[in-house]
Amino acid sequence: MAGERLEFAVSRSGSLLSFDRSVLDRAEACALWQQAEVDGAVLDRMPNCRIIARCGTGFDRIDLSEAGRRGIPVCNVPDYGTCEVADHAMAMALALIRGLNVYDRNIRAERIQGWNYALAPLVSRTRKRLFAVVGLGRIGTAVARRAKAFDYDVAFFDPYVCDGMDIALGIERVNSLEALAERADILSIHTPLRQETHHLVGADLMARMKASAIIVNTARGPCLDVDTALDFLANGRIGGLALDVLEAEPPQSASTMARALVSDDPRLRDRLLVSPHAAFYSPDARFEMRARAIETILAYLADGSLRNCVNREFLVGGVQ
Repeated sequence: MAGERLEFAVSRSGSLLSFDRSVLDRAEACALWQQAEVDGAVLDRMPNCRIIARCGTGFDRIDLSEAGRRGIPVCNVPDYGTCEVADHAMAMALALIRGLNVYDRNIRAERIQGWNYALAPLVSRTRKRLFAVVGLGRIGTAVARRAKAFDYDVAFFDPYVCDGMDIALGIERVNSLEALAERADILSIHTPLRQETHHLVGADLMARMKASAIIVNTARGPCLDVDTALDFLANGRIGGLALDVLEAEPPQSASTMARALVSDDPRLRDRLLVSPHAAFYSPDARFEMRARAIETILAYLADGSLRNCVNREFLVGGVQ
């Protein structure tokens, strides 16, 4: 796509500083995966950088204000995996409330004794249960539409969404996260990771939730206080956890999460579902996240046109 217009230097290390100094000196643009961090020290090594594009949605590892101060726009690809993440969030919730993880494991372990529908602790019907969406952006909206199709009552909390979105989608708007959490049968997190959303779902909020409630996180690991959530789960204070993202990925061997994954405690074994930060993934999405990031770079370098800029408020002197 861009081979005749761009010269590429590629590293799989996850750090821009792994490149030779000569590469960094010449670089006019960079396309990054989530693992790569960009701060002032990195930008000092890239004096000719004109644009940064994230091959994905999250940009919490990029110093937006520092890039803006240097006149460097930071862009992302917000729409590449909307369907995949929404499908994954619904699949995780449904797997728990239909007991799929428990049934499969028990039948594989014991073909006769495991053939027992009563072994799954979270089985319930969806109709007239409340599916609560925290963050009604692109993915949150897609999840809300899917939850409606499964006959859930759907409500959301998002102070940044304009009035009328609830009417357009036929769902309920709740004006405080606490009020939403108190009613939720499933609480699905779909916020970006910012200072205000770090541990947005923490001990105080979980203490308000039903003991049967399920928390689903396919957003960013630190949006949920995972250690506290596991403690609530083990002590029967919430019903289930479905996690595609963790605060540390993969979990370290001494971590609470690592211990929970191998625990024989049925409250953890049967009520905890974990996937390896895979919600975004499909072959189609993987291609799109790369292609659209490069398209963004090409357009900006060619004529200054800019899309999906996430640090516009910090750009000094306007977009260059």
